Amino acid sequence: MTTVIKRNKWEIWRDVIFALFVREIRTGFNDKFGISWSVINPVAFIFILSFVRGRMDGGDSHTIPTFVYMAYGLILIQSFLQTLSSSAQSIAKAKTLFAFRQVQPISAVIAASLFELLVKVFVALGIVLIMYFLGLEIRVDNPLLLLSCFVLLWLFSMNIGLIFGILELYVKEVKKFRELASRPMFFISGVFFSLQDFPKEYWHFLDWNPILHAIELSRYAAYTTYGQSGVSLEFLSLTTLSFVFLGIVVYKGFWRQAISR
Repeated sequence: MTTVIKRNKWEIWRDVIFALFVREIRTGFNDKFGISWSVINPVAFIFILSFVRGRMDGGDSHTIPTFVYMAYGLILIQSFLQTLSSSAQSIAKAKTLFAFRQVQPISAVIAASLFELLVKVFVALGIVLIMYFLGLEIRVDNPLLLLSCFVLLWLFSMNIGLIFGILELYVKEVKKFRELASRPMFFISGVFFSLQDFPKEYWHFLDWNPILHAIELSRYAAYTTYGQSGVSLEFLSLTTLSFVFLGIVVYKGFWRQAISR
């Protein structure tokens, strides 16, 4: 006799997200190099830029070894840009699956974002391994703050991606705007510079950017001697919560009409 297993809505939602997550892994690693290339590519990029910058100034950047200084910036900006891109594109990619009642756009966004989070965890471990072989000090003075910065930035980028993903179903040209608007973030988010490099009267031109706060605070979490002038965890948290709320409002209001277009 066949046994029917009853599941509540949360269990169904969890299983759908897991299935979409596995689908992301299979589609993301279907080339010859597989999962290794998705990790090796960003690790090599971060290593080359960090190593070259370290050789150019030959020492520390605001009490942090330059390699470590650059690595934190590059890991976090890559996490933001790639999570934003993947989550925004995930709704359109999974549109055919929405014919099944259990599959909703928010599940695709969460699955794509979790996939990017997994990749970035392996990238960070790869950078730590390189630091070990280079003989660099592996130091984190405030692990909880570092984890908070990483998670908050991930949530921030996922919800911006959710908003763009919904809008792109209405107007396809929004994708071009997203790609154009995200490019300068690599250069204005403190990846190559510190807020401390500028006079205080010019900080307001840069400190509106929550990515800058996340990067500067992550460096401070690793080396408290770096300082946290001009940035705050409260601003990063409030900005993230604001976009989480905005993302939920946009999603609840427009997702049904968006996927039917």
